[in-house]
Amino acid sequence: MGSLRQERPEEGTRVPRLVKVAGLVGLVAVAATGCSADEVLRFGWPQGVTPQAESMRQLWTWSVIAALAVGVLVWGLMFWTVAFHRKKGEELPKQFQYNVPLEVIYTAVPFVMVVVLFYFTATTQNYVMAKSADPDEKVNVVSFQWNWEFNYPDHRTPDGQPVRTVGSSSEIPLLVLPTDSTIQYNLSSTDVIHSFFVPEFHFKRDTFPHPDKNNQDAVFENTIEREGSFVGRCAELCGTYHSMMNFEVRALSPDKFDQYMQLRTQNNPATGQYYTAAEALSQMNCGELCAPRAVTSVPFDTDRTSGEPSTIGGRQAGN
Repeated sequence: MGSLRQERPEEGTRVPRLVKVAGLVGLVAVAATGCSADEVLRFGWPQGVTPQAESMRQLWTWSVIAALAVGVLVWGLMFWTVAFHRKKGEELPKQFQYNVPLEVIYTAVPFVMVVVLFYFTATTQNYVMAKSADPDEKVNVVSFQWNWEFNYPDHRTPDGQPVRTVGSSSEIPLLVLPTDSTIQYNLSSTDVIHSFFVPEFHFKRDTFPHPDKNNQDAVFENTIEREGSFVGRCAELCGTYHSMMNFEVRALSPDKFDQYMQLRTQNNPATGQYYTAAEALSQMNCGELCAPRAVTSVPFDTDRTSGEPSTIGGRQAGN
């Protein structure tokens, strides 16, 4: 009997020790990755450049935390049952299949969780999809096989036409936009269904032919919070050269954007024509932000012959 009494304290401290060891292992695992607190709380969610993207990131973070909390609770109950309620004899343990309060709890708690998750999902979606009555800037995004056209209806060239940038097989088109401004994107397609996707926006929307006639929501808005160059892609399989249908968002501060648009609405004395995107950017002195060519992607080499490896050529031309 004496020996049995000496073993009981060790058995009683076994579970707390396991908990401590598990906690230490988890702490070491997080520290060993070299991740910052912000990176840990992202749970793999990439960084965005719009407040809409950050709103979605917060929904993701709290959803994962809630899921982990439920998981820890369930795992804890499972391990607690295994550790402290193992079979100790032939006597049937107390039964709970007709415990009404317990059944109400495990029915009500999941229901409340679903309602809360639905509420925050709907709130985030409404914020991301919100449209303002008077955005700061408008841009018409027109997709076609296999490139993009961007035109600005509020900015006119000397011939009275909207400022326009059109991509080609030798050029990645630049979508120049201002930071810290509400931007409205009006999407359409001239042929098949394409998809406007900028990874840093954390947002994708299909572009359809005649969206107004087909009752499709072809408008969205966002605000870009920092300057930079961000690759854009078509995210809908649209034909032979779908994978090469790239563009680049060039986000400039409002003063640089105003300077850019001022040039785009004037004639270039060197050519006698209105400034193209490349020519206007070349006239500005702001480093890589004013590079006349795309810096995130290069055009597809259309001169390669059949049987050659699919490579991206470096040939580029101004627009």
